[in-house]
Amino acid sequence: MITAKNIHKYYDNLHVLKGVDLHIEKGEIVSIVGASGAGKTTLLQILGTLDNPKKSTDTSLEINSENILIMKDKALSKFRNIHLGFIFQFHQLLPEFTALENVCIPAYISGKEKKETEVEAKRLLNYLGLSERINHKPNELSGGEQQRVAVARALINKPAVIFADEPSGNLDTASAENLHQLFFKLRDEFGQTFVIVTHNEEFANMADRKLVMKDGLIV
Repeated sequence: MITAKNIHKYYDNLHVLKGVDLHIEKGEIVSIVGASGAGKTTLLQILGTLDNPKKSTDTSLEINSENILIMKDKALSKFRNIHLGFIFQFHQLLPEFTALENVCIPAYISGKEKKETEVEAKRLLNYLGLSERINHKPNELSGGEQQRVAVARALINKPAVIFADEPSGNLDTASAENLHQLFFKLRDEFGQTFVIVTHNEEFANMADRKLVMKDGLIV
């Protein structure tokens, strides 16, 4: 599903990633842990095509058998929209839109019809226990509810891979536990691959595989 080889990243003179190699199978839940500054989020952003590694002849990144590093911007944006989903610590919901509208946005971007998109968005929100909240705006939802809306948004295009950066870091203990269980339920029912950066050691240990980063490398 994901194969990365010799991934380097520099910010000016700061060498953040120092030749990361990685292989993740379809349907795996993989956690990435490590101290702040180890390079976890940078790696996640590169795997998620939100940032670029330093390119060299022996650097490669393939997702779903597609060579990511040779894609032009327009093709990459389309690939990202269709095949990848993202869940962030602070939800990144648009405050002026309802839960339903927030979930629909990635599908509208990919050109899907409004009616079928709304049907699918309502199905996802119902699946996530939010059927009574679809017309509420983010400021009318609890933190846990907002994060579940973000999960539904990440799922709307049925992506092959979901990347999550500290998805439970802003939640209370009960909401975090519910979110963690939800990831496993989604994987079991829909076969999606999850790559999750987290400081939650208990959750990290629940994953199929835990990768530990230190000083820009997986150790």
